[in-house]
Amino acid sequence: MLFTRRFGRNKYHSAPSKENPLATYPLSESLQQNLAELNRLFSLTPDLIIRQFTIKQSRDPAALVYLDGLTDKNAINNNVLRPLQYEEQSGEENGEFKVSVGQVQSLQTWQQIESCIFQGCSVLFIDGRMEAYSLTTQGWPQRAIEDPQLEASLKGAHQGFVETSSQNIALIRRYIPNRELKIKELTVGQRGRGTISILYLADVANPILLNRLEERIRQLDVDSIINTGELAEFIEDSPFSLFPQFILTERPDAASSQILQGRFVVVVDRSPSVLIAPVTFSSFFQSVDDYSMRWSMATFMRLLRLFAFFTAVFLPAFYIAVISFNFEIIPLKLLFTIGLFRGHVPFPPFVEAIIMELTLEMMREAGVRLPAPVGQTVGIVGGIVIGQAVVQAGLISNLMVIVVAFTAIASFILPNYDMVAAVRLTRFIMMLAASIFGMVGIVIGLMTMIGHLIKLESLGTPYGSPFAPVRFQDWKDGFVRLPLWKMILRPLSTSAIQMKRQGSNRPEDDTNE
Repeated sequence: MLFTRRFGRNKYHSAPSKENPLATYPLSESLQQNLAELNRLFSLTPDLIIRQFTIKQSRDPAALVYLDGLTDKNAINNNVLRPLQYEEQSGEENGEFKVSVGQVQSLQTWQQIESCIFQGCSVLFIDGRMEAYSLTTQGWPQRAIEDPQLEASLKGAHQGFVETSSQNIALIRRYIPNRELKIKELTVGQRGRGTISILYLADVANPILLNRLEERIRQLDVDSIINTGELAEFIEDSPFSLFPQFILTERPDAASSQILQGRFVVVVDRSPSVLIAPVTFSSFFQSVDDYSMRWSMATFMRLLRLFAFFTAVFLPAFYIAVISFNFEIIPLKLLFTIGLFRGHVPFPPFVEAIIMELTLEMMREAGVRLPAPVGQTVGIVGGIVIGQAVVQAGLISNLMVIVVAFTAIASFILPNYDMVAAVRLTRFIMMLAASIFGMVGIVIGLMTMIGHLIKLESLGTPYGSPFAPVRFQDWKDGFVRLPLWKMILRPLSTSAIQMKRQGSNRPEDDTNE
């Protein structure tokens, strides 16, 4: 009973109520009463600015309310206060204010006023009116557009998304200046309300998938969505899977390319990355540079990434299985060399591999969290000094150091960070299976992983496409990339309602095919 009173009450009664009494609470005709109510609602808010003045044309007392830091001071002073206070022809005419701002909206309730103020708008109160007016004067701090940090490109654009959704949408519109590019805006969050925008081509994208994505976002009941990673975890099909079911990218050119293929791009305000859905397993091995180089080199790079994926997942497990169980498959001379190296190692191969892999993970995290110059130093010190020291101390064999180095290099080849994280976790599972069952454990682990990938879905779309189910048309742009002029149709995995994306772009007299 004591446990219920102490913890059960908090569980069910501490959550904020969905019903906001401000939704139907009207304004007063008295300006002073409205300002008093405003001070009550925004108590302990020192950055709330209230500018009281008199409109010169109508002689009505008025007040302009905004949050310092979320608004553009020049726009407020030059485009709002100056016309209203000092110009004879300012004020209201035919229901419209003569102020030089982008948009003026009428607000009827305190909930609308609260939302507008927190969005960076200025709210104008006029004595004698039971309504207020929202003026678009947003001007919050934001950084300049820079080169993406996690997705470097050799031949692609050097522009990355920022934390402002309007700028991110503008970057995408630069690549797709078409009226069929539609934007559906949703508002999510009880305390920190944020805007989530879904971008798609109306005449290409599948409306069923759009409704499915929109419904999942609308059902969210959270305090706030801070970044795109949180949204992906809330709406993914299989939350307990190690493999990502959405692509998060910082590149506008990559996002625009996915929209043209018939997919959806979800832009979360205040987040520098966007979400792409639906995707397949092969999508995580594709890079924007693949379409900037010749098809033969792009195909080689994709196959190299696929080989690196299996190397990063199974190489330590293969080492454990061969040394512990299946040493008969090792050539005799190499077996003598391995025995010489491991003669003074006190740990079994599994413990040896776990020590090195955990050490690698710690050095990787240390390099990420520390400043760039210090992180590079930590990597060099960790790779050379620690590696050499543990070998000379007889704790780890030379061969184990080589295996871990190859594994790390293979994981760095993969272009998607979320897939790299999945590989890192899957590697430990394969190592455990190999330590128990040897090569049989690796085969069982491989079959289990393939079955899991086939079972997965991304927004209801098969994750294993175009191999499970088999769709030969999509093989042109999967783990291989055929010439661009061969890709006449969009991928079947997108379920697009308009499949043709280009014509035959080869000369009629071309005989060199």
